Amino acid sequence: MKNTNCKMVDEKLADLLLDPHAVPAKVQTHVAGCGDCQGELAKLQATMQLLDTWEAPQPSPYFMTRLGAKMREERQAAPASWLARGIARIRAGIAYGPGLHVRPLAAMALTVVLLLGGGAYLGFTDWMQPAQPTPLAATVNDLQILDNNAQVLDTMQSLSGSESGD
Repeated sequence: MKNTNCKMVDEKLADLLLDPHAVPAKVQTHVAGCGDCQGELAKLQATMQLLDTWEAPQPSPYFMTRLGAKMREERQAAPASWLARGIARIRAGIAYGPGLHVRPLAAMALTVVLLLGGGAYLGFTDWMQPAQPTPLAATVNDLQILDNNAQVLDTMQSLSGSESGD
């Protein structure tokens, strides 16, 4: 089992291999005195040397031509059922066609949905309804009732007086 210093140094071994001047001196002295860390550093060096000798294979000169022909064949192959054809058409549009024309349509659809949803919300909430009048105080209400009664009594007296005068 490695001790704490070796665990800290494990993180710096790749840096020690690639740029030894950037690694702190404490790490370098630990690696110089620790056999396990020297072994790990040697394994990393061997891996890097093996990767340096590896060469990527060159593609065939006709690779792009064959790939284009295969893609055309796949696009032209017609599936059997109408559902499979629809799914294949959607899949081909996503895989082969540019997706840039979808973004403006999606943005416009989202705008319409938000406007309709916001209008419906405002229609359901009564925020534009006029405010209800505040109820009058009890004394004001009583005075208005007495005033109306006085007017009714005056009207009745004037009617009864005009009848008796005939």
